[in-house]
Amino acid sequence: MMYKSSRGYSEQYSFSDAVLTGIAPDGGLFVPVEFPKFSADDLNRFCNMSYCELASEIFSAFADDFTKEELDACVKNAYADGSFPDEPTPLSVLSNTLSVLELWHGPTSAFKDMALQILPEFMSVAIKKSKKHNKIAILTATSGDTGKAALAGFKDAENVKILVFYPAEGVSEMQKTQMITQEGGNLSVVAVRGNFDDAQTGVKNIFGDKEFAELLKERGYTLSSANSINIGRLLPQVVYYYYAYFALVKNGKLNLGDKINFAVPTGNFGNILACYYAAKTGLPVNRIVCATNDNNVVSDFLTTGVYSSNRPFILTISPAMDILISSNLERLLYDVSGEDSDLVSRLQQDLKANGVYSVDKELSDNIGKYFWSSTSNQNECRKTIKSIHQEFNYLVDPHTAVGIDVYDKYVISTGDTTPAVAVSTASPFKFNKTVAESLFGEDSVENKNEFEILEELSEKTGWEIPVPLRDLDKKPVLHKRICNVSDMKNEVDEFLQ
Repeated sequence: MMYKSSRGYSEQYSFSDAVLTGIAPDGGLFVPVEFPKFSADDLNRFCNMSYCELASEIFSAFADDFTKEELDACVKNAYADGSFPDEPTPLSVLSNTLSVLELWHGPTSAFKDMALQILPEFMSVAIKKSKKHNKIAILTATSGDTGKAALAGFKDAENVKILVFYPAEGVSEMQKTQMITQEGGNLSVVAVRGNFDDAQTGVKNIFGDKEFAELLKERGYTLSSANSINIGRLLPQVVYYYYAYFALVKNGKLNLGDKINFAVPTGNFGNILACYYAAKTGLPVNRIVCATNDNNVVSDFLTTGVYSSNRPFILTISPAMDILISSNLERLLYDVSGEDSDLVSRLQQDLKANGVYSVDKELSDNIGKYFWSSTSNQNECRKTIKSIHQEFNYLVDPHTAVGIDVYDKYVISTGDTTPAVAVSTASPFKFNKTVAESLFGEDSVENKNEFEILEELSEKTGWEIPVPLRDLDKKPVLHKRICNVSDMKNEVDEFLQ
């Protein structure tokens, strides 16, 4: 299995080199030259596997330069070392047609752990195989959860340094505290004056600076990324879509071979793209419901064929989705256009130059065969948090609530009652202020900080606070740096001296 750039760069890369390089030399994203296809017999064989067994089996089709023993070790170190429960991604059945896939039982209580606990394992093996790389410098922009998960995953990793940029005003207090208290001798955290798109654009510009890359190369460093633009971060997310499907088969909600729907809260388009990749490789997916918040640039694109980031950036109660430039959409465009790298390059150039691009009706219709999309505003999100708790005695965070609300809109709009899984991306306690306000009213949180609300939410609902979120406010602040977007490269330069 080899990997190529979505923008047509001629060289092909092994899985190891694609993971370590992060982004192709022409600015494109790495995609498989050819996708594996799992047969009905394969699905039957996968059905009763544990999460670790399933992960190793799927990875072996994408990472054939790794031995089976190496993949088994990566999976074991990532998921079976005590960082996750015995079942890393439990499925909660809410009704005959809707279940919730809980992806937040890892070390930072967010779905990013599923990929960012194994990415360092992939990289440690890849460095030994690669002839192109010596030391790796991970550079990441975060809208909240990726940062902490990456920091936790790469803490004290050999031959790796990691620098995380986050928007100074664009993450929750809980997310910020998780990052700025993170220990580790090989890492740094810097706030950026601006929003997530500013931070992400700054990181992309640094990756595109060839002179700077040569300077770092002289110091022994290759720049790489832990964002979902890294193929080694994206592929682990494919696994839990398969696992959710098999869980429904095992509990009698589906027969093997039946179709399934997924509802995915969407920002940077990585998590939902992994669902599409699962469908491409043989998972019987009927429709992927793309849920966006008030920053509904992706939803607008999926319904109109016009992608425009020329709109106000809205800070919402689901901050990990507050994104106007969804990087992984490039991979989808490449695939549904018949791998037209010239088209993809032109669209990305239009986006960079003008903040907008459009696709023709044929391409838009091709996307519509797989995706249905709509938006949940902040008021609807709060109502969904409350109604889910009232009806099922179940707690959801605001991102998951966006997904469930849009799924409800999908059913009302289409009448499709195919069994569905809503992807739950964060613990409700990670966004405890919003959840408490939604359930008990604004008065319930007045004059209280997030850590006081955390305790109160647990007491009132009977739900336990996840271990990673307990006593965070008692940890010392280790990272206090803040910079302008224009100074981000200087921060990297200084960090890697």
